[in-house]
Amino acid sequence: MMDFGSVMKVKGAWDQFSQNHPKFVPFMQAVGREAIADGTIIEIKVTSPAGKEYNTNMKLTQSDLELFALLRGMM
Repeated sequence: MMDFGSVMKVKGAWDQFSQNHPKFVPFMQAVGREAIADGTIIEIKVTSPAGKEYNTNMKLTQSDLELFALLRGMM
């Protein structure tokens, strides 16, 4: 169990992240409402400041969805 100080530190960091990236939270909310299902493919691409690209993807399974539901229940 996290202590209150740690929870407040995480909340402050999350608030700063949300302020720095205002489109991210609404994007993730829309994806969660409309696109997360068994068989959904999530692709991630990261480009370093030097221009190197890293790419991966994953196909969601029923057990992934169950994990997401558990995490949502904790919030």
